[in-house]
Amino acid sequence: MHKHPSSSVQQAREALAARLLDIRLDAGITKRELSSRCGWHESKSSRIENARTPPSDADIRAWCAACNAEDRAPDLIATNRQSTEMHIEWRRLQRTGLRQLQESGVSLYERTRTFRVYTSDVIPGFLQTPGYATALLTSIASFRGTPNDVRQAVIARMRRNGVVREGNHRLALVIEESVLRHRICDVDTMAGQLGQLLSSMSLPSVSLGIIPLSAERTVWPMATFTVFDDERVHADSLDAASTLTQPSQVGLYLHAFETLAQNAVYGAPARALITGALASLDG
Repeated sequence: MHKHPSSSVQQAREALAARLLDIRLDAGITKRELSSRCGWHESKSSRIENARTPPSDADIRAWCAACNAEDRAPDLIATNRQSTEMHIEWRRLQRTGLRQLQESGVSLYERTRTFRVYTSDVIPGFLQTPGYATALLTSIASFRGTPNDVRQAVIARMRRNGVVREGNHRLALVIEESVLRHRICDVDTMAGQLGQLLSSMSLPSVSLGIIPLSAERTVWPMATFTVFDDERVHADSLDAASTLTQPSQVGLYLHAFETLAQNAVYGAPARALITGALASLDG
């Protein structure tokens, strides 16, 4: 089997193969013995250990059972499933424009009950006004050179964001104070966006925390991410969107969110930071 064209995906496959190799070595058995216990040819074990053949879920379960390491199987299976989707370049996701990307997430948003969102760059999409979303998506379309369907994409985003006010959903959001002051749109639009944040704080489904610039932190600012129901993480970088489902990875992001949330202020102190940013727009 040829290497995957994405180096990140290939690295993930190789990392999985290395973990399976370690499990076999820890069990103190040869590839021949493992193959005999699994009921397949020895060459298959070699192909898996050398990342030439990605194992199936059943292969991983059999491998772990043969090595008396059944407890390792769930994490490895999640790693295997995400390897082909964990790193998708934005130019591939957005090659037909931004509207389709917004619509593609609707089913995930509808079935998710608890969202945990941390942002260090822009206002979370859930709480964006149409004006702010238009400015942001216009900037993204221009930067990436994608088809300009911003108007339709904004409509799709606003429709998707209906989960904030509809259904049994809970949103826990933590943002950096600097996000309140990033000028990615004109003054009037930013004022409207900050006003939207203030009104959103009164929604029973929303918890909004803000980490002050002056806070003595226990964890550093990091890249924006969203956790869906403790099962899935979307972590974005400049060139790609990563989807993480491995339990240990999801657990790491949950720990990061909890720590960031402890550095944030809520209620009246958070409102004061937003009104302070509003007042600075007149300067």
